[in-house]
Amino acid sequence: MFSRIAIIGAGHIGASITRATAEALPDVQVALYDQSPDVRARAKEIGLGVIVDAPEEAVRDADLVILAVPVGAMGPAAQGIADAMKPGAVLSDVGSVKASVVAAVKPRADAFFVPGHPLAGTEQSGPDAGLAHLFHNRWMIVTPLNDPRPEYQEAVAALSAFWRALGARVEVMDAARHDVVLAVVSHLPHLIAYNIVAMAEDLEAVTESEVVKYSASGFRDFTRIAASDPIMWRDVFLNNREAVLEMLGFFTEGLTELQRAIRLGDGAKLQEIFTRARRVRREVIEAGQDSPAPNWGREN
Repeated sequence: MFSRIAIIGAGHIGASITRATAEALPDVQVALYDQSPDVRARAKEIGLGVIVDAPEEAVRDADLVILAVPVGAMGPAAQGIADAMKPGAVLSDVGSVKASVVAAVKPRADAFFVPGHPLAGTEQSGPDAGLAHLFHNRWMIVTPLNDPRPEYQEAVAALSAFWRALGARVEVMDAARHDVVLAVVSHLPHLIAYNIVAMAEDLEAVTESEVVKYSASGFRDFTRIAASDPIMWRDVFLNNREAVLEMLGFFTEGLTELQRAIRLGDGAKLQEIFTRARRVRREVIEAGQDSPAPNWGREN
């Protein structure tokens, strides 16, 4: 596949790719760069790998370059390394929005841009959050460009093989469809979590801190989601606004239906909606996307 890899961005995902590659593909050389001197220093302290002080240095001899930066920074990051990349190199990314990244990233003519998005991650951030097993049995969605060249198809195959080597399951999808699907399964849930937690903070003065003191598992899980990197999620919503707003409209309609059922005392409607939602939970577990263990496998 690739003998030398460059990763631009030493946050949670970039650090996880670095650790996963070291574990699964120990013969592959990885150079890691982050624009923050503090992040680079911390990455060196924890022995994350070969940390370089300039993006051009990272990508100069790389067969594969992965942009692991916020979606809004993808274009400038790609532009900054374009001249330093070698001919025939594969350029990819890990952004959770794809159409805007495709529009923003303009690779050089002799490079192959293959966008992608690993559906993996935690609410943690920074190089200390890197996990070698993060991608095991998780989906990696590859959204290739409309490029019929055989060399480009080989690049897609090589990138897919790389992610499979890290333990991921690979799916090929159109960028626009990806953005709609992720608006449902990821972006809207994060938006709801941020809103609920922010609302609870507003209510703290009214409840005299009881919201935090008596947090049950439901609210606690919302706070975990809302602990995600605010810069990353700011860029997600700004760059996938059409799909998110469309799904938010559907959500608002459903919320209105629930509100009406509660107001009218319509227990049958509430039970019907809750039963459908419970069935989806079973399907998620059957698909291997979560644990059936009590309390989601947590110790407490």
